[in-house]
Amino acid sequence: MDSKVVIAFVLVFDVVAFALAIAAEQRRNTAQVVPDSEKEYTYCVYDSDIATGFGVGSLLLLLLSQLIITAVTRCYCCGPSLRRGGSRFCVFLLLLSCWLTFLVAEACLLAGSVQNARHTRYRGFYFMNDPSCEVLRKGVFAAGAAFVALTAILSVFYYLLYAKGRDSSYRIAESAIGMNSFS
Repeated sequence: MDSKVVIAFVLVFDVVAFALAIAAEQRRNTAQVVPDSEKEYTYCVYDSDIATGFGVGSLLLLLLSQLIITAVTRCYCCGPSLRRGGSRFCVFLLLLSCWLTFLVAEACLLAGSVQNARHTRYRGFYFMNDPSCEVLRKGVFAAGAAFVALTAILSVFYYLLYAKGRDSSYRIAESAIGMNSFS
């Protein structure tokens, strides 16, 4: 029962994080070069900045999901040890790959949110070129969404394999060497 609740929470957070990252990709900023009222200089006018909020929301939900998995499994190293063998090695590989994809997803979402929030305000007089209205490149939030989905899949497999290895039938004895007192 405990496993189902943890997986449900993690999947809900990851699915919402994925949806927010896709929404951020769809609502990226666009900009137009507009002259001022006296036609002395031009400046950039950006549309809505909602993609930054979507990106930050996705980033925070993915972080919360990863923290839940880490807390429940006690970061794999602080809990009871698992039986040696293929299952233990697979759990370790899933943990590493889960954290790697998590870091890449967070980097994409953070970079996308920061770049989307950055605006070139004004530049360019009538005798100069128009300002370069920098906007976020297409695909940054989409890459973040792809890594969010991959992180969700890997974290669920990691938790399921860890929970299976944590069962009493798979545990090794806590003390392997008997100790006697010298008195």
